[in-house]
Amino acid sequence: MLLDLFATTIWPYLDVTEKTRKNYLGAYKRHLSGTIGKSHIEKISKADILNSLDSLPPQTKYQTLMVARVLFREALNRELVEISPAGLIKAPKISVDASKFLMWEDLREIDFGSQTARIRFLALHGTRYGEAAALTELDIHDGRVHITKSIHGRTKSPSGVRAVPLMSPFEPFPKYQNTIAKKLNPYGVTVHSLRKTYDYTLKSSNVHVTTAAKLMGHSNPLITMKIYTAVLDHEIEKAGLALSEYIAI
Repeated sequence: MLLDLFATTIWPYLDVTEKTRKNYLGAYKRHLSGTIGKSHIEKISKADILNSLDSLPPQTKYQTLMVARVLFREALNRELVEISPAGLIKAPKISVDASKFLMWEDLREIDFGSQTARIRFLALHGTRYGEAAALTELDIHDGRVHITKSIHGRTKSPSGVRAVPLMSPFEPFPKYQNTIAKKLNPYGVTVHSLRKTYDYTLKSSNVHVTTAAKLMGHSNPLITMKIYTAVLDHEIEKAGLALSEYIAI
């Protein structure tokens, strides 16, 4: 069976969100279909896949390799191949720069006009935008925000289903985030960076990292730790003051 034919057959059966499915399909069409799509799946080698990945930047290479791994995992499950050549390829290391985010102390002072309440809600509840856009008044009760879905269907992962303390008034969100993004652009931050604001606020409030991971909807607490271990300039200054006070004793 040709890889293109197998891929077309398998996409509808993957146990992923519709958004993830579209991302997989897009990566496949851009980076794999043109190079190995017309090859018989049982004849595709590790070298063939590496040739498809060679010219791609690290982030794209990683995403494309993940798509190849999914396809060959499904082929292996269906006994179309005896071994997954994609599984033999080591994933490339990705270096992600720490993106900028606004601290709550800044956000609460900024007037974002008609989007102020929505921006503060995102920063105080850590919802992904798709999750926020799926919320209704029925999801706000008992002093909590109950996150059970996304506008794309299910939450990003099972751990995305969660309840977080209600910290500010809720206003329904539009389907698209463009208007909110425009309000944030002058400050050099994105809508998604508001999740980092929430994560850092949890850290500053001495919420334990494992609890924070649950509130963030992270399947892996190590993701939460990236913010918990981040040290901002003002923290260095605080550390200097604390040391000065201690050694002066």
